[in-house]
Amino acid sequence: MSSQFHLLKEGRFRPFFLTQLLGALNDNVFKTALITLLTFRAGSITDVSPALLATVLPGVFILPFFLFSATSGQIADKYDRALLARLSKVIEIAVMALGAIGFVAASLPALVLALFLMGSQSTLFGPVKYAYLPQHLDDRELVGGNGLVESATFVAILLGQIVGAWLVGVTDAWGLSAAVLLLAVAGWWTSRGIPRSPAPEPGMRIDWNPLSSTRDTIRFATGNRTVWLSLLGISWFWFYGATLLAQFPVYASDVLGGGEGVFILLLAVFSVGVGAGSLMCEKLSGGRIEIGLVPFGAIGLTLFGIDLFLATPAAALPGDGSVSTFLQHASHWRMLTDIALLGAAGGLYIVPLYALIQTRCERSHAARIIAANNILNAGFMVASAGISLLLLHAGLDIPQLFLVAALFNAAVAAFIYMLVPEFLLRFVVWLLIHTVYRLQVRHIDAIPEQGPAVIVCNHVSFVDALVISAACRRPIRFVMDHRIFHTPLLGWLFRSNRCIPIASAKEDPALLARAYDDIAAALEAGELVGLFPEGRITGDGELQPFRNGILRIVERTPVPVIPLALRGLWGSFFSRKDGRAMSKPLRRGLFSRIELVGGERLDPQNATPEALHARVAALRGDRR
Repeated sequence: MSSQFHLLKEGRFRPFFLTQLLGALNDNVFKTALITLLTFRAGSITDVSPALLATVLPGVFILPFFLFSATSGQIADKYDRALLARLSKVIEIAVMALGAIGFVAASLPALVLALFLMGSQSTLFGPVKYAYLPQHLDDRELVGGNGLVESATFVAILLGQIVGAWLVGVTDAWGLSAAVLLLAVAGWWTSRGIPRSPAPEPGMRIDWNPLSSTRDTIRFATGNRTVWLSLLGISWFWFYGATLLAQFPVYASDVLGGGEGVFILLLAVFSVGVGAGSLMCEKLSGGRIEIGLVPFGAIGLTLFGIDLFLATPAAALPGDGSVSTFLQHASHWRMLTDIALLGAAGGLYIVPLYALIQTRCERSHAARIIAANNILNAGFMVASAGISLLLLHAGLDIPQLFLVAALFNAAVAAFIYMLVPEFLLRFVVWLLIHTVYRLQVRHIDAIPEQGPAVIVCNHVSFVDALVISAACRRPIRFVMDHRIFHTPLLGWLFRSNRCIPIASAKEDPALLARAYDDIAAALEAGELVGLFPEGRITGDGELQPFRNGILRIVERTPVPVIPLALRGLWGSFFSRKDGRAMSKPLRRGLFSRIELVGGERLDPQNATPEALHARVAALRGDRR
């Protein structure tokens, strides 16, 4: 069974999962019921325009994310997160009691205040939700855990909107009140099982000023470049998603000629797609945090967004607006497929980014980083509404708006990947080991999760560094021959991954000295350095003698050395078997099996070329 579903049986995850699911469900039942009630029965509550209320009320819910997210992030880093989860559920019960009074008394002020307080309660729970996961899941479970949370959240949003609208039609104010109160109580009941989650920074002093705390939270988030750009990437997804979802009602009715059922169908297909994509991440990444899936998601968001524009008919096809009539048209199935794949691409895009943020940020500041993400998400969604309004006012129709969003997504993705080449590198690495090769990894636990170390390995092909990178969760600074470093096509990958070019003393003594300086600087900064001690790619498949460069490295910067061995690459397209490499395409076909095997780490004083050669030779065995 996949590890992500196994988590649903465990006490460290299941109560938290159910609590957040019920919270998302209740949020959307309440919001949708309120907006539906005011849209269709506003006369019994207020004389304010229903259209105005439908525009303003979502903003009332989002406003607390701007005002209180930063403070909530500090609170979640200062106090036990399980206690805060239970407290947020108690607040939810009180808020739903106020909402019940509003429903029964037909009081618009009470309902609007309850909506604002519901947003405030969600603001408190948001940093707790994502900071809780890395506290109770190990790194290999984070992708699966985030996938479950994201898929459940979108399903809860969908179900909440359907149930909220349905309740308005089948029950009265008392029935609505009972439903939201029961969901709040159920959320509190499940929260009682959330295990203790000690505060990472209990001595922190909270800044209660929303302006200064927001400023400081955003400033802190910008300190880690990869984390900051990942936050922007997540917020862009919410911009894109909000652009689509906000237009779905009018798209369903005016463009497609459908009724409310068609709108619900579009929403359901998109939500199920996001859920499926989120769950697929764990399988596609092998349980690891694989940011190489993010470009896949970005490509899908653009391609399927463009095809949604192309698949949309110029005029609504004939029919009575029902779902059954809508599904009778073949062109509509293509649109539904595009919407489902857009959702799946979104899941592939967003889950690895959340997992990356949770592992790359400081654990003591995790909740504040998530708070910064919530602030950015809210801002991007508001910007989505404003920009969409301007573009529609300028003359674009809704399908054209979808096309513009899809094209702009490509530009945003390209910009982020230029700033953080690691995303693109991991994408290429993922493609390599899932098309050309099938990689099996064994016994590489000696590679430290943090801190400096040198990795040594036999050198069989031009893609050895990429294969090792695919197996290791941490970035590695590889040392490689300057000629390989400048190889056409592959050279840009090596440069993007900050590889260190080296030359012999005869060829370029200045480059050699600079390489050793760069190696020392990388190790002193706590990075991993990868080394191929043979000094060149093997020409006969045999292990060549190891050179003395490793001695110079560990004498200058004493760090552990981890031996690795590659098996099965000899004879592949990127090796030098039978002459020049990369001259005979598909020499061994697709999906050929290769292995990376690790050994025990050596202390720097024992890491001699002879000892390392013997270790690597033993790890490699007879399979070249």
